[in-house]
Amino acid sequence: MSHRPDRREFLRLSGAAAAASCLPGAGFAAWTPSRARKTKRVVLIAFAGGVRSRETLGAPQNVPALTQMAREGVVYPNVKVANLGHFGAALALFTGVGEAMGIRENARGVYPTLFEYLRSQLGLGAGDVWLSTSGGNQYTNFSYSTHPKFGEAFGANLISGDGVFNADFKALVQDLGVPKALEGDEAAKLDRLRDVIATPGGSAPGVNDPATVRRIEGYIVEELSGKTAQITGPGQSDRKAIRVANNILRLFRPKVLAITLLNADAAHGSYNGYVEIIRKNDEEIGKLLKTIQDDPELRDSTAVIAVPEFGRDKNLNERNGLDHGDGSEDLQRVAAFCWGPDFQRGKIVDKLVSSVDICPTVCELFGAKAEYSKAKVLPQLFES
Repeated sequence: MSHRPDRREFLRLSGAAAAASCLPGAGFAAWTPSRARKTKRVVLIAFAGGVRSRETLGAPQNVPALTQMAREGVVYPNVKVANLGHFGAALALFTGVGEAMGIRENARGVYPTLFEYLRSQLGLGAGDVWLSTSGGNQYTNFSYSTHPKFGEAFGANLISGDGVFNADFKALVQDLGVPKALEGDEAAKLDRLRDVIATPGGSAPGVNDPATVRRIEGYIVEELSGKTAQITGPGQSDRKAIRVANNILRLFRPKVLAITLLNADAAHGSYNGYVEIIRKNDEEIGKLLKTIQDDPELRDSTAVIAVPEFGRDKNLNERNGLDHGDGSEDLQRVAAFCWGPDFQRGKIVDKLVSSVDICPTVCELFGAKAEYSKAKVLPQLFES
């Protein structure tokens, strides 16, 4: 019979694995920046559900956290986007190449992602690069491409708030609260939880290395006090994804942490619901910024970039909601917010830029190159 750890042993093993996984060769590669930049970590927040500038830059009361980023960093109010469908337009943020993808298409892109560029060129380990998503199976495809030179070996670690904090997890939490050996159904739940972590959303095995899986197990136990599993209501998937990412940043301190948010697409049926999701997401982003500002190590080394994949229609539809297909400026122009130690402060750059410029900009921060992208680094971003 295989040995099943009780709660105390489970915590001890997770802690030991966390210490071991910080060693070179255990998924967290030693790394130093190739350029004299202060930025050592980047958080990329992709609003992948269609968010207009009217409800962000044009309504600071909705988004105090984004407003703080604009006040203390650089804002681009004129970001050109392409209506390639939510999946394709959001993927372009990570690849620097516009790819039209079907609304229900569940396939990886053919161009490398920024995760693959950074890991392949800088030798980053699997534990250095993360993707927290609220978009379900389709959006886990952002972690790596089908490009023959890159692919799964250079992909991001995946974690999904809805994938981890599900009914099985909640039941497992109650079981772990009792200091006894796990048997029968309890042990099976732990195994299923490990499966979710190792291959979230049905992704190919091996994206998360075993040492990192053990670290995440320890993280999940600590997460219990954060009440992430109890988040409910409209936009809950987005809020879980941000909360999960916040704690990953605090505990694991990865080099790159991306968050994809999809719940704003509720705008099709309710404008008020869409605005409420924007407000709730901004509240969680504010907590993430506070985590960075309150941590002496993160404070002077972490950049945050937030940008929608595209906007929404100019006028309300018959359901008092907002679609995305009228070709208006509200749809085709969005605002990007950049906040970090190497960026200018309080700068508004009116120049027309493109959403695909995000990928080469993140690569530039680390001294890497998005070699298959023809996009450019965002202008006037860095301090002179």
